[in-house]
Amino acid sequence: MPWHLPVDLKHVKKLTEGNTIVMGRKTFESLGRPLPNRRNVILTRNDDYEAEGADIIHDIEEIKDLPGKIFIFGGSGIYHQTMDLVDEMYVTRIHETFAGDTFFPDYDLSGWEVAGRQEGTVDGKNKYPHEFLKLTRKI
Repeated sequence: MPWHLPVDLKHVKKLTEGNTIVMGRKTFESLGRPLPNRRNVILTRNDDYEAEGADIIHDIEEIKDLPGKIFIFGGSGIYHQTMDLVDEMYVTRIHETFAGDTFFPDYDLSGWEVAGRQEGTVDGKNKYPHEFLKLTRKI
């Protein structure tokens, strides 16, 4: 990520602890280890991929069989593949422009209801204006 926003990392930790996070292999490898206090699931096409402390699935459809609350944790390809499957999104909107080559998919906000909004605090460690949104899909 081209930004450093520690308060966002704490927010994500609070949301996902005790739940399941699903991520692609590259995202998992960028983390360097399973995230503690949550079930880590890696979606990969590589049939012989193994990662200590994580479960492996090979098909996007397998996400539907996972118990409990599921958080899609990235990367970009998995976000694109699951956009039509999710009923909620937790989005950190950073009010700054960054250069990059990987992006969260575009979505039409008119298809979503803002169920929660919290302004983030800008300080010495969190230099960018931001807000935390909880969006629920309109039926």
